[in-house]
Amino acid sequence: MSGGPLDEEDVVRLPSLPLPTRTGYRLTLPILKPERVADLSIVHAHSPFVTGWMGLHIARRLRVPLIFTYHTRLDRYAHYIPFEAHATRYAAANLTRAYGNCADVVIVPTASTERHLRALGVRKRIEVVPGGIDLARFGAGKRRADLRARLGAAEDEALVLWVGRLGKEKNPELALDAFARLPSYARMVAAGEGSQRAALERKARRIAPGRVRFIGEQPRAALPDIYACADVFLFTSASETQGLVLAEALAAGPAIVAVDAPQSRDVLKGAARFCDADPQALAQGILATLAEGNARRDERLAVARGYDASVLTSRVLEVYDSVARRHGATFTS
Repeated sequence: MSGGPLDEEDVVRLPSLPLPTRTGYRLTLPILKPERVADLSIVHAHSPFVTGWMGLHIARRLRVPLIFTYHTRLDRYAHYIPFEAHATRYAAANLTRAYGNCADVVIVPTASTERHLRALGVRKRIEVVPGGIDLARFGAGKRRADLRARLGAAEDEALVLWVGRLGKEKNPELALDAFARLPSYARMVAAGEGSQRAALERKARRIAPGRVRFIGEQPRAALPDIYACADVFLFTSASETQGLVLAEALAAGPAIVAVDAPQSRDVLKGAARFCDADPQALAQGILATLAEGNARRDERLAVARGYDASVLTSRVLEVYDSVARRHGATFTS
């Protein structure tokens, strides 16, 4: 494709259909005119499903490299598929291994994800390149009394923030169970949508009445200030390959308490408090973190600089160029 900023002539959009399950994911329809991709020099796939195999077919037909970015631990999403869970996880592992071994290079966001793919049997070259964020935007987040008030927290109250999809794989129920063990001066905000929202709201009213606010999915422009208004950012998912919200929280500055998982340790690099996936352990971790105040803010900001999207984009382009050269071509962005 041509270089420079994308316009609609550079973008090929494919139709999709909703899945027959309670999820926002959709099924892409592989309807594509061959002439729209005739001048490709690289195919970069981000899914091993319909679009991924279509991308592989195009790469083989055009004899160009295939790069695969592995974003998602498919085995952790088996509950969305209406089949027996063990069989679904087995199929997900086989699919990931097969597709990874068809690629010239697999890009992963963390070293722990690379180890996971090697354990599954992926033998191809793997490059660790995290997903990036707009560092300046999230670093400009401001703690605002008016916004904290709208989120339900006075200045003398502790605000715990949880951000993510309200689905089982993100473990929001654990966050509620931990928060309910905190003293009455604590307030919690959950930002995000998902299939579990109604059940979680009912649970919050039962175990922490009047102290938890669900604010739904927020515009990207609003998130930096929301992060910055929190005293603690709580991360309960153990299903991630990275977790972009962790990078966003690092940049915006709140203290972070996370369930102890290899990928979260890779992302946070020690600039957080790690706890067992247990409500009492997390509650104690939140209290200890609140007692520390903002003492480790500079450490978090230093780690956040490693997720600058402009720097990480350059690293992906370097991967493109190295793969193109092996195919006797030069990639120019």
